[in-house]
Amino acid sequence: MVTLGSGDYRYEPVEDWAKLPPGWSFREIGGIGADSRDNVYVFNRGEHPMIVFDRDGNFLRSWGEGVFPRAHGVHVGPDDTLWLTDDADHSVRQCTPEGKVLLTLGTPGKPAPYMGGEPFHRCTHTALSPQGDIYVSDGYGNARVHKYAPDGRLVLSWGGSGSDPGEFNIAHNVTCDADGWVYVADRENHRVQVFDGNGRYETQWNNLHRPCGLFMPPGKCPICYIGELGPVMAVNRDAPNLGPRVSIVDHTGQRLSRLGGLCAGLGVDQFMAPHGLCVDSRGDLYVGEVSWTQWPQLFPQDPIPAGLRSLRKFRLLA
Repeated sequence: MVTLGSGDYRYEPVEDWAKLPPGWSFREIGGIGADSRDNVYVFNRGEHPMIVFDRDGNFLRSWGEGVFPRAHGVHVGPDDTLWLTDDADHSVRQCTPEGKVLLTLGTPGKPAPYMGGEPFHRCTHTALSPQGDIYVSDGYGNARVHKYAPDGRLVLSWGGSGSDPGEFNIAHNVTCDADGWVYVADRENHRVQVFDGNGRYETQWNNLHRPCGLFMPPGKCPICYIGELGPVMAVNRDAPNLGPRVSIVDHTGQRLSRLGGLCAGLGVDQFMAPHGLCVDSRGDLYVGEVSWTQWPQLFPQDPIPAGLRSLRKFRLLA
């Protein structure tokens, strides 16, 4: 048996977990989430944007066809509604588990001016605070985080393009802990920045390489799972020990465990591009990868292999 991680965070890879209907594929996965019953929602860039499985990988349903042009982020709220961020549509939609749209933030299909600071220009992810406040990272065509009231009213925005504290170079993901602190994956600045609920900078976590996905399970002593893309430039894409990988840290950013090989690859202990991740009630880890995007950057001389892997499950070992 292959074991990844260390200490209290050791995992067994579960290969070929998801049972897709014949002829279906994910293409690649922008985000992934698990609800209170451990059903898993795979927000992907194939023909069926949302594909839902039970925890054993059995197909339950799909929805979102014709609505989501480019799946990017999933956040599952405490009521099991899903907050889905589509960067090509410049919008966030709150949906029921069956796909009914309850609330839309942004104007679908109409971006705000590039780097103008107003929501949204290729927004990336959504998170909820314990008080129900809504935070959206607006990271590709903006360098901002926006805070909304529970009714969808814009409260404030913060950030700006740069590398100083409180600035962003692709705000790629956002999550909140039980005390209302806001954590932002500042991807191309190679850090996670931590803010209070009103956008005041507190600290940052370093020693990361292009942090891409964030997930914090509920709890008073939060643990954060960080998907790191790793290097893609010709001069360092083969450098060892930079990722792609998944790091697990405590609420201060101290590393508890790390999953992934020394370099990118298709081995059972390797990742290609961990883009979205979540943990279910039993501690099992699910990772969605944007492998089709990453492969030509990592292996430009090699054709994309058939059936390129984009979904991983890792069972937590007792």
